[in-house]
Amino acid sequence: MAKKITGYIKLQVKAAQANPSPPIGPALGQRGLNIMEFCKAFNAQTQGVEPGLPLPVVITVFADKSFTFEVKTPPAAVLLMKAAGLPKGSGRPNTIKVGVVSEAQIEEIAKTKMPDLNTQDMESAKRSVRGTARSMGLTVEG
Repeated sequence: MAKKITGYIKLQVKAAQANPSPPIGPALGQRGLNIMEFCKAFNAQTQGVEPGLPLPVVITVFADKSFTFEVKTPPAAVLLMKAAGLPKGSGRPNTIKVGVVSEAQIEEIAKTKMPDLNTQDMESAKRSVRGTARSMGLTVEG
């Protein structure tokens, strides 16, 4: 028989840098989970990813205090800022444009994000990434 799921915890954790300090410690501690076990498993799983890249993770909590977790792809905004070489997006995206990304970069980001997007075709994924770029004050060329 399958284990009974008691809840989900959604966090953003930097790749290969999980430690028991907030926000991880309190979120897992409230549910009575082994914090160090998660940190070691997460760091081992994200070893090949660029260190410090924020990764969304969904932790499934079971009734017997065990857990599983799924690491998602980095947020599109983070990938766009990296592609444009910017520290952050525009505070007023409609009036102040802060950078430029090419159509090729948009396509590369869409390919990376494809498993986590709720779309089947590449064109919809690219449209979604373009919208994120626009809302950050980035101009798309190409």
